[in-house]
Amino acid sequence: MTERCAWAGNDPLYVHYHDTEWGVPTDDARTLFEFLVLEGAQAGLSWITVLRKRERYRAVFDGFDPERIVRYDDAKKAELLADAGIIRNRAKIDAAILNARAWLDLRDAGTDPVAWLWSFVDGEPVQNAFSALGEIPATTPQSDAMSKALKARGFKFVGSTICYALMQAAGMTNDHVVACPRHREVREIARLRSRA
Repeated sequence: MTERCAWAGNDPLYVHYHDTEWGVPTDDARTLFEFLVLEGAQAGLSWITVLRKRERYRAVFDGFDPERIVRYDDAKKAELLADAGIIRNRAKIDAAILNARAWLDLRDAGTDPVAWLWSFVDGEPVQNAFSALGEIPATTPQSDAMSKALKARGFKFVGSTICYALMQAAGMTNDHVVACPRHREVREIARLRSRA
């Protein structure tokens, strides 16, 4: 790929993420919860910083299993705060645990968290057609609505910018620039998803 989105740069990890994952629609609950936690962890940092720590996050956060995360006690929090392999920010670690509780509360109340998150784009990926990185917004009315709804349900570190990053990562919106081959590929993946 020679015309990929400029933000991917030359870092092999970033390029791989761009070329295989970013923007691909996912209905996998664990993946969506992972993105929710990681996008919150990114607040104030670059995504590559989080991406480099992702495997360690997966290990110490029990594969992003909310059923396990919700049971983290003070000893586990202290262990996480001492782990240089993740972002050692107390508020972000607390938010991951609170978000696990809110995720499970949503499910236990009879609402499928996956379908609920996708409802902010009416269940179908938004197919944008941006020609330059500078055209891509940081927030949208959909991310504003998602942020407001998540906060009302008790989620933390879910501002509109974080929600839009989640939507981009999870394929709720296709924000690959049109010159990037992945724009067309992701659009086709979304089309096949709709037909399934």
